[in-house]
Amino acid sequence: MRRSRFVVLVAASLVTTACATTPDPAADPSSCRGDSGPLTIATGNATGVYAALGSALAKAVSAGSPIQATAVETGSTLRNVQQLSTGEYDIAFAQADSAADAVRGQGVFAEPQKIQALARIYSDYTQVVVSTGSGITTMADFKGRRISTGSPASGTELIADRLLVAAGLDPKKDVQPQSLDLAASVAAIKSGSIDGFVWSGGLPTQGIGDLFASDGSTVKLLDVSGLLPAMRKSDDVYAAGTIPAATYKTSGDVATISLPNLLVVRDDFSQADACAVTRILFQQKAALAAAVPAASGLDPKTATDTGPIQLNAGARAALAQLTG
Repeated sequence: MRRSRFVVLVAASLVTTACATTPDPAADPSSCRGDSGPLTIATGNATGVYAALGSALAKAVSAGSPIQATAVETGSTLRNVQQLSTGEYDIAFAQADSAADAVRGQGVFAEPQKIQALARIYSDYTQVVVSTGSGITTMADFKGRRISTGSPASGTELIADRLLVAAGLDPKKDVQPQSLDLAASVAAIKSGSIDGFVWSGGLPTQGIGDLFASDGSTVKLLDVSGLLPAMRKSDDVYAAGTIPAATYKTSGDVATISLPNLLVVRDDFSQADACAVTRILFQQKAALAAAVPAASGLDPKTATDTGPIQLNAGARAALAQLTG
């Protein structure tokens, strides 16, 4: 009897210890501070919103928790998710369409990826820039033209290809595709080596802002809103959007297509860290928005709307605390 009782007591002790080392932020709000240690955030192109916001978020997380967060510039949403899944990154910025492909195991993903969301953050806007001298007025006019469709395997490339298909074009045969990142796309349209480019990013995007500030008379934004119904056949995450004239000091507002951005993690990501990062993300909204205007779109009330991507339990606890 004594031996049996000893075994039961040991088992109970092990369960208690396990619970103590894996705190539940929903049950213990104090565990929302996070665990000490390094954490890497995969962002995006150097002159895009992901990179700027990721850097600001890493600094806020490092200052407000025991976590030592570092932001890493990358060139591709899809690769962000792929490298997140293999353990190279801990958190990744991802467009909702790319993340949806990942959990469904479609597109570039051979099988469903085990990822979860920390939050829906802000919306991206499809920004199609063309040379005013090119004569291009619609996506259909891209036929035979030199067009940058974004970095290889990027969220921008995914949207660019879907836009071209929606316009009745074959992305591989009907255009002269150039797989350039944002900085290279801007340089190429300035030099005249391409006729236009597609970019999906928050407003304002620094690289495009710089282009319109220096060469605004030679470039313009296209209205691609008419392709929305066809785009929604690919994925219902797409929605109507507007690029206000004040964004790049254009002659008027430009109708376009928008989609949400997400912060994503693996499904084994620490709930305590998830809670801490999510809490800081929304508590520091004002400071983040001062550094990156797109962060003004952060809203804890809509943050749980992550579509087909399951919300991490620690992130859910943080959002409940923020809105409760």
